[in-house]
Amino acid sequence: MFELPKYNAPDFSDGKPANAPDASFTAVAADGVAPDGFMATSIYPTYVKTGGRWLFVTKIRMDCVVVLRDDSLFAVEFRNLKKGDLVLTARAEDGSEGVYVNYSPFPAPETDGTVFSFRQNRTRETSYSQTYDELYEVLKHDRKHGNIVWVMGPAAVFDYDSRKAFSSLIEKGYVNGVLAGNAFGTHDLEGSFFKTALGQDIYTKRSVKDGHYHHLEILNMVKKAGGVKEFLAEKNIKDGVMYALEKNKVPYVLAGSIRDDGPLPCVVADAYEAQRKMRAVVEKATTVIALATQLHTIAAGNMTPCYYTLPDGNIRPVYFYMVDISEFVLNKLCDRGSLSARGIVTNIQDFLVNIERNL
Repeated sequence: MFELPKYNAPDFSDGKPANAPDASFTAVAADGVAPDGFMATSIYPTYVKTGGRWLFVTKIRMDCVVVLRDDSLFAVEFRNLKKGDLVLTARAEDGSEGVYVNYSPFPAPETDGTVFSFRQNRTRETSYSQTYDELYEVLKHDRKHGNIVWVMGPAAVFDYDSRKAFSSLIEKGYVNGVLAGNAFGTHDLEGSFFKTALGQDIYTKRSVKDGHYHHLEILNMVKKAGGVKEFLAEKNIKDGVMYALEKNKVPYVLAGSIRDDGPLPCVVADAYEAQRKMRAVVEKATTVIALATQLHTIAAGNMTPCYYTLPDGNIRPVYFYMVDISEFVLNKLCDRGSLSARGIVTNIQDFLVNIERNL
Protein backbone atom coordinates (compact mmCIF):
# COMPACT_ATOMS: atom_id res chain seq x y z
CA MET A 1 0.00 0.00 0.00
CA PHE A 2 1.51 3.33 -1.07
CA GLU A 3 2.16 5.84 1.71
CA LEU A 4 3.69 9.28 1.52
CA PRO A 5 6.89 9.59 3.56
CA LYS A 6 6.70 11.72 6.68
CA TYR A 7 8.40 15.09 6.71
CA ASN A 8 11.58 15.41 8.77
CA ALA A 9 10.79 18.66 10.53
CA PRO A 10 13.85 20.52 11.84
CA ASP A 11 14.44 20.78 15.59
CA PHE A 12 14.97 24.46 16.36
CA SER A 13 15.63 23.74 20.05
CA ASP A 14 18.98 22.05 19.42
CA GLY A 15 22.34 23.00 17.93
CA LYS A 16 22.96 26.23 16.04
CA PRO A 17 19.24 26.96 15.41
CA ALA A 18 18.63 27.03 19.18
CA ASN A 19 20.88 30.06 19.62
CA ALA A 20 20.20 31.66 16.24
CA PRO A 21 19.84 35.44 16.03
CA ASP A 22 17.09 37.06 14.03
CA ALA A 23 17.98 37.10 10.34
CA SER A 24 19.09 40.35 8.70
CA PHE A 25 17.06 42.10 6.03
CA THR A 26 18.20 44.98 3.81
CA ALA A 27 15.95 47.34 1.86
CA VAL A 28 16.16 47.33 -1.95
CA ALA A 29 17.63 50.62 -3.16
CA ALA A 30 16.60 50.31 -6.83
CA ASP A 31 13.96 48.24 -8.65
CA GLY A 32 15.31 44.87 -9.78
CA VAL A 33 18.57 45.11 -7.81
CA ALA A 34 19.12 42.95 -4.72
CA PRO A 35 21.28 44.29 -1.86
CA ASP A 36 24.78 42.94 -1.34
CA GLY A 37 24.92 39.71 0.64
CA PHE A 38 21.51 38.45 -0.51
CA MET A 39 20.68 34.78 0.04
CA ALA A 40 19.68 32.82 -3.09
CA THR A 41 16.92 30.25 -2.70
CA SER A 42 16.92 26.56 -3.62
CA ILE A 43 14.21 23.89 -3.98
CA TYR A 44 14.44 22.86 -0.31
CA PRO A 45 12.28 23.91 2.68
CA THR A 46 13.69 27.17 4.05
CA TYR A 47 13.08 28.75 7.45
CA VAL A 48 14.01 32.28 8.53
CA LYS A 49 14.03 33.60 12.09
CA THR A 50 12.40 37.01 12.49
CA GLY A 51 10.83 38.59 15.56
CA GLY A 52 12.06 35.62 17.59
CA ARG A 53 10.02 33.14 15.48
CA TRP A 54 11.03 30.72 12.74
CA LEU A 55 8.92 31.45 9.65
CA PHE A 56 8.55 29.24 6.58
CA VAL A 57 9.28 30.67 3.12
CA THR A 58 6.16 30.06 1.02
CA LYS A 59 6.32 28.82 -2.57
CA ILE A 60 10.08 28.40 -2.66
CA ARG A 61 11.89 27.99 -6.00
CA MET A 62 15.43 28.26 -7.26
CA ASP A 63 17.47 31.41 -7.87
CA CYS A 64 15.19 33.89 -6.11
CA VAL A 65 15.68 36.07 -3.03
CA VAL A 66 13.59 36.02 0.14
CA VAL A 67 11.43 39.09 0.76
CA LEU A 68 9.68 39.93 4.04
CA ARG A 69 6.19 41.37 3.55
CA ASP A 70 3.52 41.72 6.24
CA ASP A 71 5.20 39.20 8.53
CA SER A 72 5.37 36.61 5.73
CA LEU A 73 8.28 35.42 3.59
CA PHE A 74 8.17 35.07 -0.19
CA ALA A 75 10.56 33.90 -2.91
CA VAL A 76 10.85 36.73 -5.44
CA GLU A 77 12.77 36.94 -8.73
CA PHE A 78 15.36 39.69 -8.96
CA ARG A 79 13.47 41.41 -11.79
CA ASN A 80 10.36 41.65 -9.58
CA LEU A 81 12.07 43.42 -6.69
CA LYS A 82 10.75 46.88 -5.88
CA LYS A 83 12.52 49.72 -4.13
CA GLY A 84 11.95 49.38 -0.38
CA ASP A 85 11.43 45.58 -0.41
CA LEU A 86 13.13 43.93 2.58
CA VAL A 87 15.49 41.24 1.25
CA LEU A 88 17.08 38.51 3.38
CA THR A 89 20.85 39.01 3.61
CA ALA A 90 22.67 35.90 4.78
CA ARG A 91 24.86 33.12 3.41
CA ALA A 92 25.00 30.52 6.18
CA GLU A 93 22.10 28.02 5.98
CA ASP A 94 22.70 26.09 9.23
CA GLY A 95 20.80 28.44 11.56
CA SER A 96 23.82 30.46 12.68
CA GLU A 97 22.62 33.55 10.76
CA GLY A 98 18.91 33.04 11.36
CA VAL A 99 18.40 30.93 8.22
CA TYR A 100 17.90 27.17 8.14
CA VAL A 101 17.57 25.15 4.93
CA ASN A 102 16.28 21.60 5.42
CA TYR A 103 18.35 19.54 2.98
CA SER A 104 16.97 16.23 4.30
CA PRO A 105 13.22 16.86 4.30
CA PHE A 106 12.27 13.22 3.77
CA PRO A 107 13.81 9.88 4.81
CA ALA A 108 16.62 8.72 2.52
CA PRO A 109 16.32 5.27 0.86
CA GLU A 110 17.58 2.49 3.11
CA THR A 111 21.03 1.06 2.32
CA ASP A 112 23.21 -1.67 3.77
CA GLY A 113 25.87 0.88 4.67
CA THR A 114 28.23 -0.09 1.81
CA VAL A 115 30.06 2.96 0.50
CA PHE A 116 31.29 1.52 -2.81
CA SER A 117 29.05 -0.23 -5.30
CA PHE A 118 28.60 -0.41 -9.07
CA ARG A 119 26.01 1.38 -11.22
CA GLN A 120 24.83 3.99 -8.72
CA ASN A 121 23.72 6.33 -11.50
CA ARG A 122 20.88 5.43 -13.84
CA THR A 123 21.96 4.76 -17.44
CA ARG A 124 20.67 3.06 -20.58
CA GLU A 125 21.96 -0.20 -19.06
CA THR A 126 19.66 0.17 -16.06
CA SER A 127 16.41 -1.69 -15.62
CA TYR A 128 13.71 0.75 -14.58
CA SER A 129 11.08 -1.79 -13.55
CA GLN A 130 11.22 -0.72 -9.90
CA THR A 131 10.99 2.96 -10.89
CA TYR A 132 7.95 2.19 -13.04
CA ASP A 133 6.30 0.32 -10.17
CA GLU A 134 6.89 3.29 -7.88
CA LEU A 135 5.55 5.69 -10.50
CA TYR A 136 2.35 3.68 -10.98
CA GLU A 137 1.68 3.89 -7.23
CA VAL A 138 2.47 7.61 -7.11
CA LEU A 139 0.13 8.33 -10.00
CA LYS A 140 -2.69 6.25 -8.54
CA HIS A 141 -2.32 8.10 -5.24
CA ASP A 142 -2.06 11.58 -6.73
CA ARG A 143 -4.94 11.05 -9.12
CA LYS A 144 -7.15 11.15 -6.00
CA HIS A 145 -5.05 13.13 -3.55
CA GLY A 146 -2.69 15.31 -5.58
CA ASN A 147 -2.02 17.25 -8.75
CA ILE A 148 -0.10 15.72 -11.68
CA VAL A 149 1.64 18.07 -14.11
CA TRP A 150 3.22 16.89 -17.37
CA VAL A 151 6.01 18.76 -19.18
CA MET A 152 5.75 17.63 -22.79
CA GLY A 153 8.05 17.58 -25.80
CA PRO A 154 6.49 17.32 -29.28
CA ALA A 155 7.78 13.76 -29.79
CA ALA A 156 4.91 12.60 -27.57
CA VAL A 157 2.41 13.42 -30.34
CA PHE A 158 4.50 12.20 -33.31
CA ASP A 159 3.25 8.65 -32.80
CA TYR A 160 -0.28 7.28 -33.09
CA ASP A 161 -0.06 5.04 -30.00
CA SER A 162 1.67 7.50 -27.64
CA ARG A 163 -0.73 10.27 -28.68
CA LYS A 164 -3.66 7.97 -27.99
CA ALA A 165 -2.12 6.85 -24.68
CA PHE A 166 -1.65 10.39 -23.39
CA SER A 167 -5.17 11.34 -24.46
CA SER A 168 -6.41 8.35 -22.46
CA LEU A 169 -4.42 9.44 -19.39
CA ILE A 170 -6.11 12.84 -19.64
CA GLU A 171 -9.55 11.25 -19.88
CA LYS A 172 -8.83 9.01 -16.87
CA GLY A 173 -7.79 11.90 -14.63
CA TYR A 174 -4.03 11.41 -14.53
CA VAL A 175 -3.30 14.84 -16.00
CA ASN A 176 -4.01 18.06 -14.07
CA GLY A 177 -1.81 20.40 -16.07
CA VAL A 178 0.44 20.46 -19.16
CA LEU A 179 3.46 22.64 -19.90
CA ALA A 180 4.79 22.56 -23.46
CA GLY A 181 5.67 24.64 -26.50
CA ASN A 182 4.11 25.62 -29.79
CA ALA A 183 5.25 22.43 -31.57
CA PHE A 184 3.41 20.15 -29.12
CA GLY A 185 0.03 21.75 -29.79
CA THR A 186 0.61 22.31 -33.50
CA HIS A 187 1.67 18.76 -34.32
CA ASP A 188 -1.08 17.24 -32.21
CA LEU A 189 -3.65 19.24 -34.18
CA GLU A 190 -1.86 18.22 -37.37
CA GLY A 191 -2.31 14.61 -36.25
CA SER A 192 -6.02 15.16 -35.67
CA PHE A 193 -6.66 16.84 -39.01
CA PHE A 194 -4.09 15.41 -41.43
CA LYS A 195 -3.12 12.23 -39.51
CA THR A 196 0.51 13.34 -39.87
CA ALA A 197 3.20 14.91 -37.69
CA LEU A 198 5.80 17.03 -39.49
CA GLY A 199 4.43 15.54 -42.69
CA GLN A 200 4.83 11.88 -41.69
CA ASP A 201 1.90 9.54 -41.18
CA ILE A 202 1.63 9.19 -37.38
CA TYR A 203 1.14 5.42 -37.66
CA THR A 204 3.32 4.25 -40.57
CA LYS A 205 5.90 7.10 -40.26
CA ARG A 206 5.91 7.44 -44.05
CA SER A 207 6.21 10.92 -45.52
CA VAL A 208 3.15 12.03 -47.46
CA LYS A 209 2.97 14.30 -50.50
CA ASP A 210 3.33 17.96 -49.51
CA GLY A 211 3.35 16.87 -45.87
CA HIS A 212 5.92 19.51 -45.00
CA TYR A 213 3.12 22.07 -45.50
CA HIS A 214 0.80 20.46 -42.98
CA HIS A 215 1.95 22.11 -39.75
CA LEU A 216 1.95 25.52 -41.46
CA GLU A 217 -1.54 24.92 -42.80
CA ILE A 218 -2.70 23.93 -39.31
CA LEU A 219 -1.29 27.13 -37.83
CA ASN A 220 -3.07 29.13 -40.50
CA MET A 221 -6.38 27.32 -40.02
CA VAL A 222 -6.31 27.68 -36.22
CA LYS A 223 -5.63 31.40 -36.54
CA LYS A 224 -8.43 31.73 -39.07
CA ALA A 225 -10.83 29.88 -36.75
CA GLY A 226 -9.89 32.17 -33.85
CA GLY A 227 -8.19 29.67 -31.57
CA VAL A 228 -7.73 26.00 -30.70
CA LYS A 229 -11.18 25.49 -29.18
CA GLU A 230 -12.86 27.14 -32.16
CA PHE A 231 -10.78 25.09 -34.63
CA LEU A 232 -11.71 21.82 -32.92
CA ALA A 233 -15.40 22.70 -33.11
CA GLU A 234 -15.24 24.00 -36.69
CA LYS A 235 -13.50 20.86 -38.00
CA ASN A 236 -15.52 18.54 -35.71
CA ILE A 237 -12.32 17.04 -34.27
CA LYS A 238 -12.95 14.50 -31.52
CA ASP A 239 -9.51 12.98 -30.97
CA GLY A 240 -6.02 13.96 -29.90
CA VAL A 241 -4.34 15.55 -26.92
CA MET A 242 -5.50 19.13 -27.48
CA TYR A 243 -9.07 17.89 -27.86
CA ALA A 244 -8.79 15.93 -24.59
CA LEU A 245 -7.28 18.91 -22.76
CA GLU A 246 -10.04 21.26 -23.92
CA LYS A 247 -12.80 18.72 -23.31
CA ASN A 248 -11.64 17.99 -19.75
CA LYS A 249 -10.77 21.64 -19.01
CA VAL A 250 -7.18 20.74 -18.10
CA PRO A 251 -5.02 23.89 -17.85
CA TYR A 252 -2.12 24.04 -20.28
CA VAL A 253 0.58 26.60 -21.01
CA LEU A 254 2.29 26.67 -24.40
CA ALA A 255 5.39 28.84 -24.07
CA GLY A 256 6.92 30.48 -27.12
CA SER A 257 10.51 30.23 -28.33
CA ILE A 258 12.75 32.04 -30.81
CA ARG A 259 12.31 29.33 -33.44
CA ASP A 260 8.51 29.19 -33.39
CA ASP A 261 6.67 29.29 -36.69
CA GLY A 262 3.17 30.67 -36.45
CA PRO A 263 2.69 30.23 -33.54
CA LEU A 264 -0.72 29.02 -32.32
CA PRO A 265 -2.84 31.91 -30.97
CA CYS A 266 -2.68 30.52 -27.41
CA VAL A 267 1.13 30.41 -27.31
CA VAL A 268 2.54 32.85 -24.74
CA ALA A 269 5.27 34.74 -26.61
CA ASP A 270 6.51 36.85 -23.68
CA ALA A 271 9.08 34.69 -21.86
CA TYR A 272 8.43 36.19 -18.43
CA GLU A 273 4.65 36.01 -18.83
CA ALA A 274 5.04 32.38 -19.90
CA GLN A 275 7.13 31.74 -16.78
CA ARG A 276 4.43 33.32 -14.61
CA LYS A 277 1.72 31.16 -16.18
CA MET A 278 3.87 28.03 -15.91
CA ARG A 279 4.55 28.77 -12.26
CA ALA A 280 0.82 29.07 -11.55
CA VAL A 281 0.42 25.49 -12.81
CA VAL A 282 3.57 24.12 -11.12
CA GLU A 283 2.67 25.62 -7.72
CA LYS A 284 -0.19 23.12 -7.50
CA ALA A 285 1.91 20.12 -8.56
CA THR A 286 2.56 17.14 -6.32
CA THR A 287 4.01 15.06 -9.18
CA VAL A 288 5.79 16.36 -12.28
CA ILE A 289 6.63 14.16 -15.28
CA ALA A 290 8.83 15.72 -17.98
CA LEU A 291 9.13 14.01 -21.35
CA ALA A 292 11.84 14.71 -23.96
CA THR A 293 12.08 18.47 -23.69
CA GLN A 294 15.36 19.63 -22.20
CA LEU A 295 14.75 23.37 -21.84
CA HIS A 296 11.15 23.07 -20.63
CA THR A 297 12.26 20.39 -18.15
CA ILE A 298 15.01 22.58 -16.73
CA ALA A 299 12.59 25.52 -16.51
CA ALA A 300 9.96 23.44 -14.71
CA GLY A 301 12.58 21.85 -12.46
CA ASN A 302 13.95 25.21 -11.37
CA MET A 303 10.53 26.50 -10.37
CA THR A 304 9.38 23.30 -8.63
CA PRO A 305 10.22 22.83 -4.92
CA CYS A 306 11.01 19.34 -3.63
CA TYR A 307 7.97 19.53 -1.34
CA TYR A 308 4.32 20.58 -1.28
CA THR A 309 2.47 22.05 1.69
CA LEU A 310 -0.90 20.35 2.14
CA PRO A 311 -4.01 22.30 3.24
CA ASP A 312 -3.65 20.87 6.75
CA GLY A 313 -0.10 22.25 7.01
CA ASN A 314 1.66 18.90 6.59
CA ILE A 315 4.50 18.70 4.08
CA ARG A 316 4.80 15.96 1.45
CA PRO A 317 7.36 15.35 -1.30
CA VAL A 318 6.88 16.50 -4.88
CA TYR A 319 7.80 13.59 -7.14
CA PHE A 320 9.69 14.71 -10.24
CA TYR A 321 10.37 12.27 -13.06
CA MET A 322 12.24 13.14 -16.24
CA VAL A 323 12.18 10.79 -19.21
CA ASP A 324 14.46 11.00 -22.26
CA ILE A 325 16.37 8.74 -24.61
CA SER A 326 19.49 10.80 -23.88
CA GLU A 327 21.39 10.37 -20.62
CA PHE A 328 22.91 13.82 -21.19
CA VAL A 329 19.53 15.52 -20.93
CA LEU A 330 18.71 13.77 -17.65
CA ASN A 331 22.11 14.64 -16.17
CA LYS A 332 21.74 18.24 -17.29
CA LEU A 333 18.74 18.85 -15.03
CA CYS A 334 20.58 17.41 -12.02
CA ASP A 335 23.55 19.64 -12.88
CA ARG A 336 21.20 22.61 -12.73
CA GLY A 337 20.42 21.88 -9.08
CA SER A 338 17.16 19.91 -9.32
CA LEU A 339 18.57 17.10 -7.22
CA SER A 340 15.20 15.58 -6.34
CA ALA A 341 14.46 14.57 -9.94
CA ARG A 342 14.42 10.90 -10.95
CA GLY A 343 15.59 9.97 -14.44
CA ILE A 344 14.34 7.25 -16.77
CA VAL A 345 16.34 6.62 -19.96
CA THR A 346 13.89 5.42 -22.59
CA ASN A 347 11.88 6.37 -25.66
CA ILE A 348 9.03 8.55 -24.40
CA GLN A 349 6.54 7.09 -26.87
CA ASP A 350 7.11 3.63 -25.40
CA PHE A 351 7.02 5.16 -21.92
CA LEU A 352 3.57 6.69 -22.44
CA VAL A 353 2.14 3.47 -23.86
CA ASN A 354 3.53 1.46 -20.92
CA ILE A 355 2.20 3.94 -18.35
CA GLU A 356 -1.30 3.98 -19.86
CA ARG A 357 -1.50 0.20 -20.15
CA ASN A 358 -0.36 -0.42 -16.59
CA LEU A 359 -2.70 2.16 -15.10
